Amino acid sequence: MKIKAVLNRDGGTFRTTDMQAYCERAHAVFSQAGHELDCAVVAGKDITGALKEATHGGYDALIAGGGDGTISGAAAICWKAGIPLGIVPAGTMNLFARTLKLPLDIWQVLETLSSAEIKSVDIASANGHPFVHQFSAGMHARMVRLRNRMDFASRLGKMRASASAALSVMLNPPRFDVAFDINADGKVDQREVSAISVSNNPIGSNPLFYADDVTTGQLGIYLAAPLDTVGVVGLAVDILRGRLHENEAVTAAAAPLLKLHFPRLRKGAVCVIDGELLRMPRNIEIRSHPGELKVLVPAGS
Repeated sequence: MKIKAVLNRDGGTFRTTDMQAYCERAHAVFSQAGHELDCAVVAGKDITGALKEATHGGYDALIAGGGDGTISGAAAICWKAGIPLGIVPAGTMNLFARTLKLPLDIWQVLETLSSAEIKSVDIASANGHPFVHQFSAGMHARMVRLRNRMDFASRLGKMRASASAALSVMLNPPRFDVAFDINADGKVDQREVSAISVSNNPIGSNPLFYADDVTTGQLGIYLAAPLDTVGVVGLAVDILRGRLHENEAVTAAAAPLLKLHFPRLRKGAVCVIDGELLRMPRNIEIRSHPGELKVLVPAGS
């Protein structure tokens, strides 16, 4: 195959990597496997433009390297262009890479991608905004907003900022009303919640809140009842134990379509889509797009 690799030099592990040496290694690995690889290293602010430009270069596949934000953006671009996506996981969590069972070491993953197979997996969208991991509102959105106000220049700094933001949310969890219609069947339920999370496929039994399988054609829908500090701590413990579904405050469901309405939306309310903080719309339609994203996965997986 003729493959384009676009690597975000400001993304996580790449910040401390000799990118010239990395590209030379990538060329050698892919050439040995019979592929033609064109490798581009760009700044974070230029990554979206470089990825979009790559879709017009006549390539058979696109490889994106960076954190979860970079990978989510690349997935959206590849979905619209119909080009297979390969992932070099250089971020902090690397959630989609974990779902696809890819090695999390940036050097080891080159060997895997050079012999990978193309597989069709699901992608989801919220009001047309594509995502591969999660839409969330409430506690997680508040935590991300607080974290983004803090200064951090490293992975460790980001983890510390996240921990500080999470503590603030635990001490003052949000509460808000939502009306939801699962499968758009006209059966609307309204309730007060502290959190909403909608994942691209149901979450597995893991502490990092990612799907084990992205081919079910279903959204994972999770609503947390109004919580106090003790309840938030209990929910966090259950998530870390991989037992989200056992928490009494959580209502879980799976469906290909979900409609949300926020009757008393506060000014400045925000949501999070694959780590990106966005203004919350009053009405949101979240939809699964089964098998519409092509990805490179380990051979035989």
